Amino acid sequence: MFVAWCLLNGIGGDLHVTDLPDLLEELKARQLTPGAFFIKACDEKFTDEDLSDEGNAFAKVYYDATDAEYIGDYQATLCADLPTVYHVADTWENFEKLSTVILARYDAWKKKANKSVEETFSR
Repeated sequence: MFVAWCLLNGIGGDLHVTDLPDLLEELKARQLTPGAFFIKACDEKFTDEDLSDEGNAFAKVYYDATDAEYIGDYQATLCADLPTVYHVADTWENFEKLSTVILARYDAWKKKANKSVEETFSR
């Protein structure tokens, strides 16, 4: 769901735009679920080519880091009544629930990044 969110929010990699435009259009039209898209377009492998530079910078903090918050957000948002994370249905309804959480994290990350840049230039 993370890769789909990034692609749908403008921080996906050029790979999907140039090499896989038909699959990207199916994702945008919600003809493919996020998981089905990931399987078809990424062969179930998440690499830095899937995201833009900005997307990769966000992923390093939110998705990849040892203290990354993504899995906790995923579990808190989608797994409350489920035995494991593997029981989460690959649906657009679940994507929408998680999307609001990811957007809030992304906005907070952007503000923090912009604040760091401003502090650097004000010194």
